Amino acid sequence: MQVADLNPTQFLGIPLALIGAAFLAFGAQYQSRGLNKVEHIVGESARAGLSWGHIRNLLRRPSWVVGTLLLGLAVVFQIGSLSLSPLIIVQPIGVVGLIITSILNSRVSGVHLGKRVRGSLALAVLGIVAFVTIAAFTARDRPVTDTKLIVILVTFAVVLVISLLLFAAFRHQAIALIYIVGAGVLYGFVATFAKAVIGRFQQGEFEWLTWACVAALIVGALLGMVFVQNAYSSGPPDLVVAGLTVIDPIVAVLIGIVVLQEAAGAPGWAILVYIASGIVAVAGVLGLARFHPQAGGDGPSKMSVPAPQA
Repeated sequence: MQVADLNPTQFLGIPLALIGAAFLAFGAQYQSRGLNKVEHIVGESARAGLSWGHIRNLLRRPSWVVGTLLLGLAVVFQIGSLSLSPLIIVQPIGVVGLIITSILNSRVSGVHLGKRVRGSLALAVLGIVAFVTIAAFTARDRPVTDTKLIVILVTFAVVLVISLLLFAAFRHQAIALIYIVGAGVLYGFVATFAKAVIGRFQQGEFEWLTWACVAALIVGALLGMVFVQNAYSSGPPDLVVAGLTVIDPIVAVLIGIVVLQEAAGAPGWAILVYIASGIVAVAGVLGLARFHPQAGGDGPSKMSVPAPQA
C-alpha cells in the first residue's frame, strides 16, 4: 500500500487519541492517589483484591472519583479515535500518557527517576513512536467479517480463563508486573472489540455476533479494572500506565494485523519495523518494572511514600 492510497480521514483520529492519552495519565494518577489513601484509612492493602471496605471508601474519595471520571473521558476519546482511524494507528498513541504520568508521579511522590528508569521510558516511547509513524502510512481499515469476530471471541475466551487463573494464583502476592501485563492484555482485547463493534455498526450489522462482542468488551473492561486497581496497590502509577499504553496496544495491534488484516497492504520492511519497535517498547516496560524505585528496584518502596491527602 502506498502513501497515496491513504484516506486522509484516518489521520483525524490521532489528535483524539492524544487527548485521550492525557486523560488516561491524569486519571491514573488520581485513581492511584485515591486507592493509596483508602488503604491507609482501611488499614488493609488491596493487593489481594478490593474488599467492600475498600470499595465503599473509594466511592467517597474525591481523588479516586475524579480519576475514574477522567478515565471515562479517556475511553470516550479513544472510541472516537477508533471510529476514524485503524486500530494499529491510534491505539499505540496512548504511550503519550506514560510520559505525562511519569512526570506527574515523580513530582507528586518526590521520587527521583534515575538514568535507568529514564532510559526505559525512552525505549518504550521510542518503540511506540516508530510503530505509529510506520503504521500511519501503511495501515487501513478493513471490513469486520463474521469469521474475524469468531476468531477474536475464541481467543479472548482463552485469555479470559488464563487471566482468572493468574489472578487466583497471584492475588496474595504483590507482583505488580503480573497485574499490569494482565490488564494490558485484557484492555488490548477491549480496544479490539470496541473497534469491531464500531465497524459492525457502521456496516449496519446488529446480529448476535455484534452483541457478543459488546458483552465481551464489558467483561474484559471490568476484569481489567480489577487488575489495574491491584496493580496500583503493588506498583507506581507510571508503571501501571506503561502496561496500559505499551502492552495494551501491542496486543491490539497484533490482532489488528493478524485478524483484522489492517496491515495487509504493508510492505515487508514495515512488518519488520513493527516487530522491532514492539520488542523495543516491551524492553522499556520490563526495564521500568525492574528499575523503578517504587517497584522494588533501587529505591524506596511504594508504601514508604507518604499517604496522599486527597
